[in-house]
Amino acid sequence: MRFDTQRAGAVLASVWAGVVLAVAFIGTPAGFALAPREVAGQLAGFMLSREAVLSIAMSAVLFVIVRRQARDAARARQGSVLSANVLLVLGALFCTVLGHYGLRSAMDAARVGQGALSFGALHGLSVAFFGLKGLLVLALAWRLTAPR
Repeated sequence: MRFDTQRAGAVLASVWAGVVLAVAFIGTPAGFALAPREVAGQLAGFMLSREAVLSIAMSAVLFVIVRRQARDAARARQGSVLSANVLLVLGALFCTVLGHYGLRSAMDAARVGQGALSFGALHGLSVAFFGLKGLLVLALAWRLTAPR
């Protein structure tokens, strides 16, 4: 029996999308509904840090899968090595790196009144990158579950 990279990619992308949606619509709102604001913020930060690590791992694995599929399609003259799926994975990785790791130190500085942007502005940027990552991962899961 041969390993089906199409199915593996679809499952991984779907699980990744589920995690992003669960953090956004279940975990974070539950923390703010049940805990004091400071504790809820710490809880949300903890969940988002774990999700960022998972996102980097999922990006790496899915990049290998979709890159192989794109390379095979390009060899058969049915596509490009820079396929839409490759771009979706790279876009989600970019959103994770910049939205979480890139803005983290700036947000910490803004909490104590340093930096050019306020904490609220940086938090808004971080949320926008997280939302965009969610859309990119959902689009990837949708594309990978399409019939062949």
